[in-house]
Amino acid sequence: MQNIPSVDLRDFLSGNPERKQKFVNEIGKAYEEIGFVALKGHFLDDNLVEGLYAEVRNFFNLPVEVKEQYEIPGIGGQRGYVSFGKEHAKGRKEGDLKEFWHFGQYLEEGSKYLSEYPENVEVKELPEFNKVGEEAYKMLEKTGIYVLRALALYLGLDEFYFDKYVAEGNSILRPIHYPPITTEPDNAVRAAAHGDINLITLLMGAQGKGLQVQNHNGEWIDAIAEPDELVINVGDMLSRHTNNKLKSTIHQVVNPPRELWGTSRYSIPFFMHPVSEMKLDCLDNCIDTEHPKLYDDITAGEFLYERLVDLGLIKK
Repeated sequence: MQNIPSVDLRDFLSGNPERKQKFVNEIGKAYEEIGFVALKGHFLDDNLVEGLYAEVRNFFNLPVEVKEQYEIPGIGGQRGYVSFGKEHAKGRKEGDLKEFWHFGQYLEEGSKYLSEYPENVEVKELPEFNKVGEEAYKMLEKTGIYVLRALALYLGLDEFYFDKYVAEGNSILRPIHYPPITTEPDNAVRAAAHGDINLITLLMGAQGKGLQVQNHNGEWIDAIAEPDELVINVGDMLSRHTNNKLKSTIHQVVNPPRELWGTSRYSIPFFMHPVSEMKLDCLDNCIDTEHPKLYDDITAGEFLYERLVDLGLIKK
């Protein structure tokens, strides 16, 4: 397999049982084999995508001292701005060559999670930035809910099994800026090899080379999507919950060829997280004599905290 399989969410939404089952089979098989798909038929329209990229570029073009006003201490980078080189992959000390922003969940008044999640941060210099960020967040979340419904059916669960866990989940929309590379990086890349923490990740901006996925033979393959596709991969939480039936695949963003060092790269992943009390215990129907239980029981909140420490975003 030299690239990642492409699937179309419109099959799942068609109202035709055969097309719906086709989507379930295709995405399930892809996640067992490589852990990544390119998805057409999502809920982001071209105008929203263009508007979001324009606002993201506007934000990262602000002076450093302005951006740093939006870096909030004490919350592990979960909302607002995270400055260049601050995050590193698990097991590495070199900071990744990126800066980023976090939009978080939009809760209704009276939600029990209002005290648990940090508030979203408003950028006063760019009134459209937060507006378009919220709209994109909600469309990516809606897309992710349908993907999880398909995966629930593939796993032999009730179609709406994941809904209650992700409806007010601790999901994050992360616009990333990989600035031009100005000096020879000292063993650092734009994003070092890693698995994602969450249930699934929906990625905008995988149209050019840079994102690479490791297949089962240990080979790195380019994950390049069409302009109308999102790249969606399994995260460690879902892999753990399915006893590794669905694969969380190691991936990286490599530095461009030297002639392209002077260019910025932008990508916008949506990390779909459940609520913190979701149990990630291995599902009974993913355990048998050939597939013994691989992981200890843990909640999503406990697992997230462990990984934020590993990434250097929370100090123990």
